[in-house]
Amino acid sequence: MLRIHEVSLPTGQLASVYLRGGTGMFEILAGERVLSLPTRALRAVMAKYGAPFDPDARITAIAELECDSARVRHVRHLAGYDVIARDYLVFEEPGEPVWCALAATVVPALLHLARAAAQP
Repeated sequence: MLRIHEVSLPTGQLASVYLRGGTGMFEILAGERVLSLPTRALRAVMAKYGAPFDPDARITAIAELECDSARVRHVRHLAGYDVIARDYLVFEEPGEPVWCALAATVVPALLHLARAAAQP
């Protein structure tokens, strides 16, 4: 299981959002809910909001998760203009571009798609 983001609850507490590999797809765990997230949805969000990953970027690897042939990495990067490091997600599939995106940007989009797919 891979922690991909933290959100502030109305109570002011922090709650973690996790990603885990499911049967042929990913799952997002947000609070008490477990939501399915097809790999193609993760790929589409990363391609829309991300940029090609620079393999020479100075990053700190936090954790990684594999599901089938796809791999998601949680990395931290401190750019020259930032005061604190930021969390990024890196999405990789064989034969496809490697996408990198700011976790704070893509996690809400992933949650939205997963919630919409769960609606009856």
